[in-house]
Amino acid sequence: MTTKIVFPLKRLGAVAPRNAAEIEDSNWFLGCETLDRDYADFDQYKEYLRPLGIKYLRFQGGWAKTEKEQGVYDWRWLDHIIEESVGRGLKPWLQTGYGNPVYPGAGGENLGAGMPLSETGLAAYERWVGKMAARYADKVFDWEVWNEPNFGDNKVNTPEITADFNIRTARIIKEIQPGARISALALGHIDIDYVERFFRYLHGHDACGLFHNVTYHDYSYNPDGNKLAVYKMRQIVEKYAPGLILRQGENGAPSEGNAGGALADYNWSELSQAKWDVRRMLENLGNDIQCSVFSIAEMQYTGNGPVQKKNAKGLLKTDAGNKVTGCKLAYYAVQNVTAVFDNTLERIKDASYTHSLAEGDGNRYWISTDRSIAVYGYRHRETKKRVYTIWKDDAIPGDDCEMTFLDFAFAGGGFEDPVLVDMITGGVYELPAAQWSREGTIDRFRRIPVYDAPVLIAERSLIPIA
Repeated sequence: MTTKIVFPLKRLGAVAPRNAAEIEDSNWFLGCETLDRDYADFDQYKEYLRPLGIKYLRFQGGWAKTEKEQGVYDWRWLDHIIEESVGRGLKPWLQTGYGNPVYPGAGGENLGAGMPLSETGLAAYERWVGKMAARYADKVFDWEVWNEPNFGDNKVNTPEITADFNIRTARIIKEIQPGARISALALGHIDIDYVERFFRYLHGHDACGLFHNVTYHDYSYNPDGNKLAVYKMRQIVEKYAPGLILRQGENGAPSEGNAGGALADYNWSELSQAKWDVRRMLENLGNDIQCSVFSIAEMQYTGNGPVQKKNAKGLLKTDAGNKVTGCKLAYYAVQNVTAVFDNTLERIKDASYTHSLAEGDGNRYWISTDRSIAVYGYRHRETKKRVYTIWKDDAIPGDDCEMTFLDFAFAGGGFEDPVLVDMITGGVYELPAAQWSREGTIDRFRRIPVYDAPVLIAERSLIPIA
C-alpha cells in the first residue's frame, strides 16, 4: 500500500519480518476471537499467523458451540484449531466463555452476557471447564476466565459474582494443570470501583495466587490516552496482588469509520489503524504491560449479540464469507514491531526527560520541544546497544503524516552506527554525520523527523534489514 510517509533521508532498506519460530519470546499476543460464534474462519487466516511474528493466540472456548445437547460434547471444531496452532509452533491462550442456553440459568452466549448463576448452570459449566482443561492439558498452558463481564455496565455480573466465578474456574483448571497460567478479570473497560471490589473479594478469599496475570480491554480513541486509568488500576492490583502481571488483553482500531464494535465514531483508514495499533503496542511495552492485538482478521458479526455489523479491526481484510482478501497496512506494521522488539531487549526503566541534560545524567534524555512526545528506551541484554521509540502522542492518529523536525540528546546511549526506522512502512534510513554527534557520554541527534506514529533511533545491529 502506498502511504504519504516521506523521510528526507537516504533509505538503507526495510525491516525484515521474522517468523514466530525465529522469536524465542516477546511481549505480544494476537486475537483470534469469535470462532466460537463463526464470525471468522480459522482456516482462512491460519497461514498468516506465523509470518506475523506473534506466538500467543487468544481463542474463546465456546461452550455453546461444543455442547449443543446436554451431556454431548463435540470438540472437533476446537480440536482442529488447537492442533493446527500447536503444530505451527504457536501457543493457544484459551478463554472459558461464554454461557450455554441448553441449561437453565447457564448464562448467555454472546458479548455482554450474564454468567451462569443457577446451580444447574454452574454445575454444567464446571463440567465443561474440567473436560476442556483435561483434553488440552498437554497443549494449552494459558487460560482466561470469561470475557468482559462489565461490558455495557452489565448489572448481572457484579464484581463479587465475577470474582467468585474466576475463583471457581481457576481452581478447576489448577487441579488438572497445576502450572497453568490463568488470566483474571478480562475487564471490558476500566472501571476503578469494579477493579477494587473484584480484587478485594479475591484477596479476602486468599485467591490472588491462583492467577498469573490480570487482563483489561480499554479502547480509547487516542491509544496513549488511558495511562492515568491504567495507573490507577495498577495501584489496586499491587495493593491486593503484588507482582501480578498486567496484560492489555484485547485492543485494536478499525480501518474504516462506522464499523462494528468500539471506536466506531471516527473516520478511520488503514493508515490511522496501523498508527493506532503500533502506538498502543509500543506504549504498552514502554509501561511493562503485555499486549494482545485485536485481531488477526475482520469479523462478520451476526446473530443476537450487541454488535450487528462487520468489525473492521482485523489486520486482514475479509469478505462476507470470512475469506481473506488481503493484508492491511497494519499487518505489515505489526510485523515491523515484532521483528525488532522481542525478549532480547530490556526496557531502560530510568530513561526520563530532563530540561537540561549534562554529563553523568544516567539514562536521561532531552528534546527540543515542550510538546507531548512519547519516548521509551531499550537496550540489548547482552551487547547493551540501544533503541529509542519516539512519536507524537497527544492526539488520535490521523492520515496527515506531516513531519516535525526535533533535536534529541540521550545520556549513556553509546551509539556507534545509529539509523532511523519508521515502524509503519518499515523503512530504515541513514543518519548522516551532520545529524548525529557525541559529546562525552551524550549522543546528540539533530532534525529528526517525528510524526504521530513511532520512529526509532536505533543501533543498526539491532534492526533486521532486508
